[in-house]
Amino acid sequence: MASATISRRRMLFGGAAIVLAGGLAGGTYFQVNAKTGEAFKVSHSKEEWRKLLTDQQFAVLREEATERAFSSPLNDEKREGTFHCAGCDQAVFASADKFDSGTGWPSFTRTLPEAVAFKSDYMLIFPRTEEHCSRCGGHLGHVFDDGPPPTGKRHCINGVAMTFKPA
Repeated sequence: MASATISRRRMLFGGAAIVLAGGLAGGTYFQVNAKTGEAFKVSHSKEEWRKLLTDQQFAVLREEATERAFSSPLNDEKREGTFHCAGCDQAVFASADKFDSGTGWPSFTRTLPEAVAFKSDYMLIFPRTEEHCSRCGGHLGHVFDDGPPPTGKRHCINGVAMTFKPA
């Protein structure tokens, strides 16, 4: 009986370690919408994405990495215009909804309608809400409930995951 218990424990802890290591490595690669099971409207092979994106864009958009805080010029972008997904050029945020959160990443109070999809992220052990482009599945950042009015939301987005188009 004791050996069966030890064996089950080893299996449980071993499985948990594998899941945790996979989460910490950020090895996720999106080809299919997790909610619908359908392919994204813009879809490429891993090799094609690597050719289309810079190394940093690939790491963030396709592998859920996070850029260094205060490293993106888009953090200081104040002109009127629209922020687009760097992977597929879909408009995702309006400049009118951008605010300075002091976090070092471009932050917004809301997304453009149907521009993003959400999923739970447990990479830091506690759950967060992750945001992805609804057209290509590219990882944009996370949304938190500590933003200003009118929504109370802070969409904390990697600048490298976006491009800016002035009005």
